[in-house]
Amino acid sequence: MNKKQIKSLVALALLAAGPLFSSAQSQKKNWFNLDLKADSVFGISTEKAYNELLKGKKSTTVIVGILDSGVDGVHEDLKSVMWVNKKEKAGNGKDDDKNGYIDDVNGWSFLGGKGGNVNQETLELTRLIRRDAARFANTTEENVSAKDRPAFEAYLAMKKEFDRGLKEAQANLEGYTDLKNNVDAVVKKIGKENPTLEDVKNFTPNGQAESTVKNRLIGALANSDFKSYYDARIKGGYDHFYDQVNYNYNLSFNPRNLVGDDENNSNERIYGSIDSKGPDPSHGTHVAGIVGADRKNNLGIQGVADNVLLMAVRNVPNGDERDKDVANAIRYAVDNGAKVLNMSFGKAYSWDKKVVDDAVKYAVSKDVLLVHAAGNDNKNLDVENNFPTNKYEDGTLADAWITVGASTPFNDRRLKASFSNYGKTTVDVFAPGFGIYSTYPDQKYQDNNGTSMASPVVAGLAALIRSYYPKLKAVQVKEIIMKSVEKADALTDISVTGGVVNAYNALKLAATY
Repeated sequence: MNKKQIKSLVALALLAAGPLFSSAQSQKKNWFNLDLKADSVFGISTEKAYNELLKGKKSTTVIVGILDSGVDGVHEDLKSVMWVNKKEKAGNGKDDDKNGYIDDVNGWSFLGGKGGNVNQETLELTRLIRRDAARFANTTEENVSAKDRPAFEAYLAMKKEFDRGLKEAQANLEGYTDLKNNVDAVVKKIGKENPTLEDVKNFTPNGQAESTVKNRLIGALANSDFKSYYDARIKGGYDHFYDQVNYNYNLSFNPRNLVGDDENNSNERIYGSIDSKGPDPSHGTHVAGIVGADRKNNLGIQGVADNVLLMAVRNVPNGDERDKDVANAIRYAVDNGAKVLNMSFGKAYSWDKKVVDDAVKYAVSKDVLLVHAAGNDNKNLDVENNFPTNKYEDGTLADAWITVGASTPFNDRRLKASFSNYGKTTVDVFAPGFGIYSTYPDQKYQDNNGTSMASPVVAGLAALIRSYYPKLKAVQVKEIIMKSVEKADALTDISVTGGVVNAYNALKLAATY
């Protein structure tokens, strides 16, 4: 069997993964806010808390920084809860509030400039390889100096990982290309752009490849329409690996000239643009809705928190974020009044950890709670890196920081989402991050998976607590969230608390502080 045939079979096997979500899950779009006992899904009991604990109680508006890819702030379910900088006058070309950022009425982007917006980016690993390749261009095991040997060996280890990652991405791209071509061919023969389950059943295949596609599509369309399935599973997979090969692992790709900053100056603060939406705000818009989509407008979904303003700060491209952008996004949000920061991003390497550490220390000093996604590689963070982190370079920890793993609706061994990172000493809590239905750009809604979805559940809970109990400090809110989890055997050995966050328990506990 030649390599091309093997790739085709691998591609067809990928199709066997089936639909993203089962029909049972999709029937409960708001499952992450529901209650385990009352609703038979392992949600965080938000609705129970509102119904039994918060009726008639006064609350204070809390600003939540959405540090992400950008937010579609005119979405029907978000426009009423978006933060607006009232100290700034729109479009006058002046820095009215003297914060260094001109016309930042709707937040800020550290990924834009006069040249446009950064969308695709490299991995941090790629940037480090590019940097060190120049440094060690003429260095070998034989001639490396004793002083440079540790850095040289680290470079060789990174290069090995880079080569493996690129090779894997190339193989997956080839597989998904074949998969996409096979499905496209079948759909073309059916003669409809969006075939129904009945259309697929009536299709007469010619050969093994078409038979396999037909069978898998029948399974997929039992729980999904073709377009949703195709966009998520077929085109989504193809686009992901195309981006990896052509951007993430591309040593010659560097979009930073669009921003116009000095990419090597981590201490540079004033750069960017007013475009806090950006070219692809899908991730950030989904995250924002989970935190605080309007609970009073009878539209779409209901966010966790009912009295928040969502501040859009763009620092996450389609690739690894840069440390200076992370640091500046944290500082911008803190300086403009955010009391909770959601950070649904992460990477395996760090270019300048100190600049991020300093920004985290600044946020903690200003009584801000930072909530961070654990990551989606099914890795143990006790032994693997996921930056940014609450551990400073000197080994001490940021006390107003929560790391969040992703859970599912199932109260059994499946409770931990299969993709979620974990860690007995590093992942504080788990929260719903599987089949989460939330806001999407252009007035749409969509299901997504990821610790990126779990983190804003916790950020929303933190904002909810701070809203109804505004005298509580950030470290107290963290303590309350961790003490009030719903314990689960499946999480005992893979997180600090061994449980899923619970709004009802947390608010009852907050009342005693």
